[in-house]
Amino acid sequence: VQLQASGGGSVQAGGSLKLACVASGRTFTSWHMGWFRQAPGKEREFVASISWSGGSVYYADSVKGRFTISRDNTEDKNTMYLLMNSLKPEDTAVYYCAASHTAATIHAPGYWGQGTQVTVSS
Repeated sequence: VQLQASGGGSVQAGGSLKLACVASGRTFTSWHMGWFRQAPGKEREFVASISWSGGSVYYADSVKGRFTISRDNTEDKNTMYLLMNSLKPEDTAVYYCAASHTAATIHAPGYWGQGTQVTVSS
């Protein structure tokens, strides 16, 4: 699978951004999907994940209630989204989308997209 992330940018604290990750290659519904982020000087961390059907979603505690992960499995979309509201300066990071064969391995996914920069100013 090939993953292409987009939607990053610069916003002020309290603002919103919506990231998108388009998948191509193997059938989109074969994949459990997730978002991760890496801030300068820090390790990459899990942000959110979504099952192949979209029926199960999980969030890191730091983004729970502010971020919403979703996916569109229609053939002309094959896209995962991350709606980020009430952004904080500590959300500043490069955001990566990822794909995994199973829900159990989503925290160590085998496939990564390129990152998209999110910068939140105070």
